[in-house]
Amino acid sequence: MRWIDNHCHLESDSLEATVAQASSAGVERMIDVGTDAATSVAAIAKAEASDRVWATVGVHPHEARHGIDGIEELLGSNRVVAVGESGLDYHYNHSPPADQQAVFAAHIEMAHRHRMPLVIHTREAWDDTFAILDEGGVPERTVFHCFTGGADEARAALDRGAYLSFSGIVSFPSADDVRAAAELCPMDRLLVETDSPYLAPVPLRGKPNTPANLPLVGEALARVHSVPPETVAEHTWDNAAAFYRLDA
Repeated sequence: MRWIDNHCHLESDSLEATVAQASSAGVERMIDVGTDAATSVAAIAKAEASDRVWATVGVHPHEARHGIDGIEELLGSNRVVAVGESGLDYHYNHSPPADQQAVFAAHIEMAHRHRMPLVIHTREAWDDTFAILDEGGVPERTVFHCFTGGADEARAALDRGAYLSFSGIVSFPSADDVRAAAELCPMDRLLVETDSPYLAPVPLRGKPNTPANLPLVGEALARVHSVPPETVAEHTWDNAAAFYRLDA
């Protein structure tokens, strides 16, 4: 089996070891995600240092109060494959909702302007997320990363043509809503991620996460769909390669 970690946050000082460990587990490609200008620049540097890593550039809703200066010019790197992560997070409101909404709308415009995928982070903000998407127009390639909604939210996202990416949360005993969403998601719209170093899957919950743990997330999704893990690996590989326009 071979896997693509659709969304992770890699540490620069352990990059070589992390990539080697992931490769040994069958995780051959990783999308390292920017959350502000500095981490976006760092993601590009990591992608330039490893042919198994690609970068995204964007401003996380927590950082939206700082604006988006410096992001768009980073899209010129051939190692950048998406805009984001951006969106809305009303759980913490580290940035005022108005700032989050403005920055999210700007990322949608940027994705359209550069014909690039959009990576969305949304938490406790579904109505506003969908409203802003509808107003700006859903980019042709859009993914809701670390999907935490239920079946209703999954259906709303899928109806807009989006992909759903599932993290280790899908393995948590309490995550019945997320599993219902995963069951609803067709295989051709399914992606898999670790969101490392966060959200380690069962049985590693509570420990630092790493892309090498991605097969455990894939196995949890396989149980949801009642298919072998190989089926999930094959579909999510093809989906991610097409989504980010990587060589198959």
